[in-house]
Amino acid sequence: MASPAWHYVLKFIITGDAAVGKSSLLVRLTDQRFLANPDPTLGVEFGSKLLTLPGPEGTVVKLQCWDTAGTESFRSITRSYYRGAAGALIVYDVTSRRSFDNARAWLADVRAHADAQVSCILVGNKADLVEGDESRRQVPTETAALFAQEEGLLFAETSAKNGDGVDSAFVSAAESVIRKVREGKWDDERSPGVKLSTPSGSAGVPVDGKPGCC
Repeated sequence: MASPAWHYVLKFIITGDAAVGKSSLLVRLTDQRFLANPDPTLGVEFGSKLLTLPGPEGTVVKLQCWDTAGTESFRSITRSYYRGAAGALIVYDVTSRRSFDNARAWLADVRAHADAQVSCILVGNKADLVEGDESRRQVPTETAALFAQEEGLLFAETSAKNGDGVDSAFVSAAESVIRKVREGKWDDERSPGVKLSTPSGSAGVPVDGKPGCC
């Protein structure tokens, strides 16, 4: 019987204000390139990526990522994609205090509409804009890190332009999801956020030998 190409399929959403670089983060993850002038996202866009998580198990996850529009006019549409999400990136622009302040509302939206066990990571994007010129920074790293700690979020600063921190942000969120799977927190078969690979139609067993959650 052929081995699966991945062990888990995880549903991720990427949310935050318009123009914070959500689409650029997704393209950097999936295609390892930078979108210099991306068109505004209308509703949602989709991308997928295989990631091998650190550790001796060599767990491979397939991320199915939904990049959501950051404008109010699409809010009712994008909320429907939050349902069952296992991971969520709450993205702001480190040179825009407003986008950071709005992260609280985006987080509340995710928690209201995604799965209760969703693993959220606060992502300060466009870090390349402040390299060598911290005067452009409107959101101190310490301020964002404290907010993340208070809300129980993971935290990372990234640059979709040069790729710094992008893969590691998604890996950190995926690791959090898998820990919850192994702790039995993703035990609801109604949720589409986490799926176990089933090669050739078999039941499938994850690398830790425990039966799948969904």
